[in-house]
Amino acid sequence: MNKRSWIYFLAIVILLCVYGYEYILDEEEKVEIVSEGEIPKENTNEFFLPSSTTGQVVHHNGYSLSYSEAHEQAEWVAYELKASHLSSTNHKRPYFEIDKAVKTGAASWRNYKNSGYDRGHLCPAGDRRYAKAAHDETFLTSNISPQEHKFNSGIWNRLEQKVRYWAKKYDGVFVVTGGVLKGNMKTIGKEHVTVPNQFYKILIDNNTGKTKIIAFLMPHKASDKPLYEFVVSVDAIETLTGIDFFPELEDALEHRLEALNSYKGWSF
Repeated sequence: MNKRSWIYFLAIVILLCVYGYEYILDEEEKVEIVSEGEIPKENTNEFFLPSSTTGQVVHHNGYSLSYSEAHEQAEWVAYELKASHLSSTNHKRPYFEIDKAVKTGAASWRNYKNSGYDRGHLCPAGDRRYAKAAHDETFLTSNISPQEHKFNSGIWNRLEQKVRYWAKKYDGVFVVTGGVLKGNMKTIGKEHVTVPNQFYKILIDNNTGKTKIIAFLMPHKASDKPLYEFVVSVDAIETLTGIDFFPELEDALEHRLEALNSYKGWSF
């Protein structure tokens, strides 16, 4: 082997060592991020977290989620929305990023490109304006689901605004939301992200001395109907999804509240 060949050989060895080292660092970073996501955070009310049918719960600073690898999105996202979280601050909208805390790998935002569907937030950015880091965290791909634009900007947006109204009125509510990942559904993108046919949102208020619950189930389409027409029982959503939403509630209270199909006690 001549001198020039030795130089090429050494250059290749050095490059392989550099890439190998960077790969090891990347893998160590991934393990660290996944491990951090497995730890419940102090500002998330873990008591009200639903059960996970997937076994993959991720805790971020502002919300928790149960990721469904089969559908490449969360089966539920849960968070506490306090009156103190409400803010009119406008942060610069960041780019969507793949959630590295999802051990099985969260879907890429590229699946949504030219799909005809919005990247619909489950924990809305508008609920996390109290800090830039909390706001930007909602742009992780584990927190989005494909939504028709007229649904996302219409009836779903009206419900999100109503949730903020209740959070202020009742000094905080706990929110669980997601798409119903059952039945015959379309998919988008190379990773086959599921497009839910229905979306749900469940609220529990435990701050006024008397625990109350309200649940909404909406077809994934535009609607001008009043919000109260979409009120259902938690039991109905549990039957559809297979999720036990409030397993930590005392059994008798859980059974009574989850059977209710009423908006009594909630100001519309």
